[in-house]
Amino acid sequence: MSVEMTSIFGSGFMVLGAFIIATAAIGLIKLPDVYTRTSAVGTAAGLGVSFMIIGVVIFDYSTLNLIKGIIAIIAQLITSAIGSFMLARASYMTGGKPVETTVPDELADQS
Repeated sequence: MSVEMTSIFGSGFMVLGAFIIATAAIGLIKLPDVYTRTSAVGTAAGLGVSFMIIGVVIFDYSTLNLIKGIIAIIAQLITSAIGSFMLARASYMTGGKPVETTVPDELADQS
């Protein structure tokens, strides 16, 4: 792959990752409750950072960087999913109520 193509693809992935993270930042302001905010940030952290890692690996490609990138993406996807789940669960357990449009509230039915 030529240097120009590498630069275009690497930049494209990095801009896409930054756009996803910026969208989540807007979601932090606009979304109604902690659960939807946590979902937006968890998804953005997983996808946005993964796209940025892919862009960096494309810019500076080597087999070692590819392996590091794959490990970093797997770790990011696992930790962002588990972290956002635990934040939402902690909020619910400490009394944070979902917005009224959340139907059904299955956790409230279990108590």
